[in-house]
Amino acid sequence: MRIIPVLDLKGGEVVRAQQGKRDRYRPIVTPLSQSSDVVAVTEGLRRLYPFATFYIADLDAIEGGTPNSAALARLKAMAEPPELWVDAGFADEKTLSAALAEPWLYPVLGSESQQDDALLRRFCDHPDLILSLDFFDDGLRGPAAFLDEPAFWPQKVIVMTLAKVGSASGPDFTRLEAIKAKAGSRFVIAAGGVRNEADIRALSSLGIAAALVATSLHDGTLTPGHLATLGT
Repeated sequence: MRIIPVLDLKGGEVVRAQQGKRDRYRPIVTPLSQSSDVVAVTEGLRRLYPFATFYIADLDAIEGGTPNSAALARLKAMAEPPELWVDAGFADEKTLSAALAEPWLYPVLGSESQQDDALLRRFCDHPDLILSLDFFDDGLRGPAAFLDEPAFWPQKVIVMTLAKVGSASGPDFTRLEAIKAKAGSRFVIAAGGVRNEADIRALSSLGIAAALVATSLHDGTLTPGHLATLGT
């Protein structure tokens, strides 16, 4: 079971997510780093465990603003650059194609950024594409076809429950189990609400391949010992 740390970027800094209410996100305060600088926070997380992969939510790009390209370039320039799964609000073929051409970047196609399922149908067979099914309080945000046509899902599918993000309320087990049943042999990744080692083990028992985690790493609930035991 892989644990993939989350870096939410806004204005060039790492911010603390709060249940998808992005207007409330503020620069992160964490014992793992003296600042909210993206490289400093990444290095702090890697002192817990040598994570090879990080998930990036570029909130400015998702909301139609200027992408945090400089922050991504700094991560790429690290001595041991991580593999980056990046949701930057990809919504057109040119931008997504350019992202897929980068060997260090795995673009995340977020359902909330799509007007239709054209991009999903066009690129679903690309081995580097990751789909994110984005659920808000009112259900799936995005075209219904994203949920209704699993034949077009790529090999990695994130189940993002925004109301759970930063809430420490536990994963959305019911929804994850339903998506896993539709996903077949695909890798299903949980996002939102992971609190502790017990949650990770419960997700693993459902056949979930990985979890995107932030809060429980920064608050010390998931310790280096836990991470080593889980074999992430």
